[in-house]
Amino acid sequence: ELEEPVYMDQPPGFKDPNKPNHVCKLNKAIYGLRQSARMWFNKFSDFLLNYGFFCSTADSSLFIRKGDHGVIWLLL
Repeated sequence: ELEEPVYMDQPPGFKDPNKPNHVCKLNKAIYGLRQSARMWFNKFSDFLLNYGFFCSTADSSLFIRKGDHGVIWLLL
């Protein structure tokens, strides 16, 4: 899921005593990672678009869905 390779130190409690200087390559975004917020937004916006919402041309974080019972405005 990550667009570029991201490496981190071995977390405390999970350090391999035989390889203490090795690092971990992340396969997915984790909490605290700079890319995590953008990845979450992309995943959630894809879900909303598949659910019938459309993205506002005025604000890319505003999603609108028109239905029989009214309009839903969702601002992320």
